[in-house]
Amino acid sequence: MDTAQNSLSSNILSDSESETEAEGDPDLQAQEYLDHVRSSASTQKCSLSSEMGNKLQLSSLDFLPNEVKSQMNELKKSPIGMNEGLLFLPWEVILEIFSYLDARFVQNVLPLVCRTLRDIIKDKVTWRIRTQKRVGLGYPVVHGEDFNWPAACVDVEEHLSFWTNNKKRDHFSLNSGHFASVDSILLLQEGRVCISGSRDRNVNVWDLSRLGQPDEKVLVKTLGDPPNGTHKGWVWSLASRENCLCSGSWDSSIKLWDMANDGAQFGYIRGKAAVLCLVYLPDVLVAGSYDKKVAVYDPRAAQTLVKSMKVHSSAVLSVVADDRYIISGSEDRTLVVVDRRKNHVFQRLQLDSYQLTMSYQKSHLWAGDNQGLIHVFENKAGSFQHFQTFDIGHGSQVTGLHCSLGSLYTSSTDKTIKVHIPTNPPQTLCTLEHDNVVNGVSVDGGVLAAASGAMSVEIWRLNV
Repeated sequence: MDTAQNSLSSNILSDSESETEAEGDPDLQAQEYLDHVRSSASTQKCSLSSEMGNKLQLSSLDFLPNEVKSQMNELKKSPIGMNEGLLFLPWEVILEIFSYLDARFVQNVLPLVCRTLRDIIKDKVTWRIRTQKRVGLGYPVVHGEDFNWPAACVDVEEHLSFWTNNKKRDHFSLNSGHFASVDSILLLQEGRVCISGSRDRNVNVWDLSRLGQPDEKVLVKTLGDPPNGTHKGWVWSLASRENCLCSGSWDSSIKLWDMANDGAQFGYIRGKAAVLCLVYLPDVLVAGSYDKKVAVYDPRAAQTLVKSMKVHSSAVLSVVADDRYIISGSEDRTLVVVDRRKNHVFQRLQLDSYQLTMSYQKSHLWAGDNQGLIHVFENKAGSFQHFQTFDIGHGSQVTGLHCSLGSLYTSSTDKTIKVHIPTNPPQTLCTLEHDNVVNGVSVDGGVLAAASGAMSVEIWRLNV
């Protein structure tokens, strides 16, 4: 993979400088896009192993690297009085006892017992040892000095508990709300509300607290004017910030909805091409479109368009962003990093495939491509470098990807959703089979939601 630095003048064209886009039937344009970009047939795939390794069963700390053993020795030299009872035991034995207790309980309750336990539990080495005994030294794939080991340990252990025990999750299919393929999905309010966008041109709002009741009870409403549909074209992308929701469509528009006001529309942005991906930040809304552009909008302003950047030579398929960077993936097989502060293309990576979905965690970026592979990019002082490629067992395009400290979810047009631990390589905990293509996933608050080509919304609720 080659990396090149490019200046703004040579790589970002203003809206006025770009060519005029031809208008046409949005449904026909959308279907041509599907036939060309998101066909179910897979192209070449790298020969990489995707089998899950056996879960480590370690009874000693000999597996730890010398760096960690050294840190342990320093901790044992700390001025902690262990004179009697539990605290008189060797440090390793105390950790072994703690390993049988819930990680969240250990973090929140035991520090209140005494200073000795507080000092042990505050030390990140304690949590690194515990986590790597659970999932091995391949975790995490990428981490910096500020990696949050306590939070990662809780996330890993709860994720393992939910997805290795079938009794700890319930599955629901919501089949009655849409009459065409569901292509976008988004969970809000810690998994209590689900938003779905479909080729029937509608955006539906589901109340997941009513799961188990008839679908018409779970379906709260369809946004917009129901007789005319939410949009005039297929709904392809969703994003949210706090109580604000936005939907992007093949009708070249973005609509904004106030979910705290019964889903009332409070904004409308008219673009020049189909809106294929969205990300909603506290200060701006970023959209990637079929006309090869990444646009930045301020929904609060009278003139919403802040800037429009033509940084690709083909359709923009995925976008992620934070206060520093906008990262976009395109059908032209490039990953482009725009520095928001300097307003120029900071980096351009030429890849062997195009990235359909991405999950960004500042220190690293996970991306799923059209060949069924997962790629990890490491952020080193603002420079994104390809770190690793994984074959996780998908037979065709990766359409959805969600990564947290201790969990990794992927969906594919091969009709599966896979649940993993984000190790090197990822350890697959289970595969959820479906009867149609899966167009995306969203995870929040102990809920997994999936957009189905079978015109349904699939929900897995974890019994926390």
